[in-house]
Amino acid sequence: MGRFVLTVMLMGLPAIVHAAEPAALVRARALYNSGSFDAAIDAAAVARRDPQAEDAASLVLARAYLERFRVGKMPEDLTAARAALASVRAALLAPRDQLDLLVGFGQTLFLSEAYGPAADIFDSAIGRAAVLSAIDRSKLLDWWATALDRQAQARPSDQRPPIFTRIVDRMQEELRSDPGSANANYWLVVGARGAGDLDRAWDAAIAAWVRATVGTEANELRTQLDRLVSTALIPERARLRPVREQADAAAALRAEWEQVKAAWK
Repeated sequence: MGRFVLTVMLMGLPAIVHAAEPAALVRARALYNSGSFDAAIDAAAVARRDPQAEDAASLVLARAYLERFRVGKMPEDLTAARAALASVRAALLAPRDQLDLLVGFGQTLFLSEAYGPAADIFDSAIGRAAVLSAIDRSKLLDWWATALDRQAQARPSDQRPPIFTRIVDRMQEELRSDPGSANANYWLVVGARGAGDLDRAWDAAIAAWVRATVGTEANELRTQLDRLVSTALIPERARLRPVREQADAAAALRAEWEQVKAAWK
């Protein structure tokens, strides 16, 4: 689904310049981080000619191709990104670049619609995410959860709950350390719903609405929650009742949700 990240941008390469990096590599990084992906591709191609910068420049090149593919959907850009990533010698990268390499692998798989393998790569990247800011960690979580969501949607309905349970478990853990995480709050609701626990999803939605102001994306989170509750949770919970009671049940649930929103503005 990609509620925040996939519709905005891919994770950025680190802005910090490593000691003694060649000027061409510094320029390629800066162009990538500014969103000038065509120029970043040209600059990274130049930087690759320097043996000291070859691997880091290949990473910048790959990530720029991924961004260009995301916008233009030209298959050759995805092919070029995959080739550049495959050429990188991970052992020669700085720790943050090694993490970006994992993210690049995951994004390449995701954009190739290999969602299960992409989720596994993102999961391994999350395990090394101590070097990330809270914002970048949240973005990575969104990539991981979105990959699992798309993997689940491609499976028969009876095979989906275990996949969504993975999302629930991870997001519950994230919320213990970062209660205001918009992605964790949102995906906990999605995960519980997908796992078939609509009561848990309802409780999680109310809790997320209340917790929203702890984070920095309260308005967007609440907009997304309201849409999810109104268009999915309320109709689905109402349908659990006998047919003759469904209309009244839906009305009662809508009233309850409006009361929550009014009480916690």
